[in-house]
This record gives sequence, C-alpha cells and structure tokens, in this order.
Amino acid sequence: MAITTLWLTDFRCFSEAELRPDPEGLTVLRGPNGAGKTSVLEAVGWLATQRSIRGAARDVLVRSGTDRAVVRAESSVGERAVFVEADIPLEGPARTQVNRQPVRRRSELADALNVTVFAPNDLDLVQGGPAGRREYLDDVLAARHTRLDALVTEVDRILRQRGAVLRQAGGRPDNAIVATLDVWDQRLGEAGTALAAEREALAAELSAPASGAYERLAGVAEPVTMHYRRSWDGDLTEALGVARHDDVRRQVTSVGPHRDDLELSIASRPTRTQASQGEQRCVALAMRLATHELRRGDLTEPPVLLLDDVFSELDASRAAALVELLPAGQVLLTTAVDPPPVVQAGRVVEVAAGRLAATPDAPCAPGSAGAR
Repeated sequence: MAITTLWLTDFRCFSEAELRPDPEGLTVLRGPNGAGKTSVLEAVGWLATQRSIRGAARDVLVRSGTDRAVVRAESSVGERAVFVEADIPLEGPARTQVNRQPVRRRSELADALNVTVFAPNDLDLVQGGPAGRREYLDDVLAARHTRLDALVTEVDRILRQRGAVLRQAGGRPDNAIVATLDVWDQRLGEAGTALAAEREALAAELSAPASGAYERLAGVAEPVTMHYRRSWDGDLTEALGVARHDDVRRQVTSVGPHRDDLELSIASRPTRTQASQGEQRCVALAMRLATHELRRGDLTEPPVLLLDDVFSELDASRAAALVELLPAGQVLLTTAVDPPPVVQAGRVVEVAAGRLAATPDAPCAPGSAGAR
C-alpha cells in the first residue's frame, strides 16, 4: 500500500499543493517550524481516519478566507489504483469517498489507505490519562474489522443514551426512568463486556512486539507490558445495578469500558510515574511500531507509516535504532533539521510557506542505511 500522489486544496496553509512521495521507501519532508510539514501528514491521516492526527477541530483545517478544504490521494494497493477524496467544509458534515463511493465507517477505508502515525503528542499515550490509551486501542480495533468498528460505535451510543437518562432523572428517578435504565444497563452490560474483551485480547497481542521494539530503541533488556484493567469486577450489568444509586445522584455512568485503563510498565515499573521522559517516549514509539506490525499482518500490504518530528527528542543511538526498525513499505517523515546520518531517503521534499518542492532523488546521507 502506497500513496502515489497527494493533492491539497485550501488545507491549512496550503492553497494548492501536490506531493509525489517515494512509492516504496522513505520520503523526508524537511523545512522550518510552521512551514506546513505536519499539515501534509495531517492531510494523509484525515483521508485514512477521518480525523486530525493533532486532535484539531475541523474548522482549523480549512485555510483562512475559504469555506472548505479538499484532500485527494491516489494510492496503489497491489496492482489496483484507488482514489480517496475528502471534502472538509467549515459548516455541515465532512465527506470522504473511495472511488467516488461514500465512506460510512472508518473500517471501509482500511483497504484503500491505511496509516500508522507517530507524532510528538503521542507522549500523552504514556503521560496522559486513560482516555488516550482507550482511544489507541479502539482505533486499532475499528481499523481491523467492520464488526469491531460497529462495536466501538455502539458502546459510545449506549453511553450517551444512558447519560441522557441519568440527567433527565435529575437525581430523583421515577418508575419510567428506572425501567429505561434497566434497558440501557442490559445493553451496556452486553456491548461493554464484549468491547472490554476485545481490548484485553488486543493489549495481549500488542505486548510482545511493543516490548521487542522498546528494547531495541532503548538498548536495554527490560520488557514492556501492557495490561488492560477493567473498572468493574464480575458481571457488568450487575455492577451497573450496584452503582446505579450513585450514578443517578452524580448523573454519570461510573463503571464500564469508558472507565477502563491500559496500564503500561517497564520491567514492572509503572511507566507513567516511574520512567524518564526518554523512556516514556520510547514506549510510545514502540506502541505505534507494534500497531504497525500488527496491521501488516492483517493487510495484504503494509500501511503507510507517518513519523512527525520523530528525531527531535531522540539521542543518536535511539535515532539509529529507530532507523533500523523502520519496516518495509512507504514512510513519510518530517524534520526541521537534517535527519541523522544513518537516514537514507528515496525522496526529499522541501516545505516552505505552504509550498512543496521536491529535491533530486538522492539519499540524505550518502552510504547510509534507511527504510527497507
């Protein structure tokens, strides 16, 4: 899987831009801060996931003074050419199409354009609260199978509905409210338990490749473990019944998959509280590389790997280890400075003031090793 051509129209700082990345190896997007390098990756990420890799609101993606942004890409999947297009208006729903057919679920994009992203804010996977780690798991599940995408969406819908009923009760539920809560508790018990089981299985599946990637990045023989912890014991429907009095009083659902966490540790040390920032960054990067490896097994061709400013806070040894870990397939990498000497790019694109200019196809550093 590879992007052959990317077109941007009124996206972020770009009025019109076209990118033709190296189809099989590493493309380096180089330029000063604020030039638009990350915006290129963000456009690719939007096509693949229908949201910003920076967590940005949709309206900031549209260039100032215009009413909509358009991102288009032609990708190659085996011998097949696929066209993906996203229309992002300031107002109204955004629309994504694959070969002119509307996309209704994220999982429908998996066969057309699949990406793995590492960005500086991925440090929040380790340092931040549980919500980001749950989202990490759910994103992988939704990309893997339409059924799992539907399950993630269903749990979110049930939680919104149950929350609305709790607010409607106002702390004093009548018989009708109690009966309605019984229904939603049953549905959440079934769907929430299924989602937690899928997350647990995924965490177990990711642990080994994440641990292997971390040990190579950090240069130490310290295993990383990923343990999924539920917010309830036993049967979820029963746990919701026990918690109902407090839920009605507080008008929130206090137990369920939306309260669970993915606990990370290095050699049994909690990563969030007992690891250095360098160790935490390596864990976050290892998690993304593990996801990429897992998705390679799911798909007929590897996803496109997007690395945003990944070398900025890695020392020379860890940067070299990352280059050795770069998988086969297309990689897009941004940097504000020359990449480490070990990097060899198939293509270098200079980014300046919303413009893209490809330099002659040549390695960043002669005689070096790079993505394979």
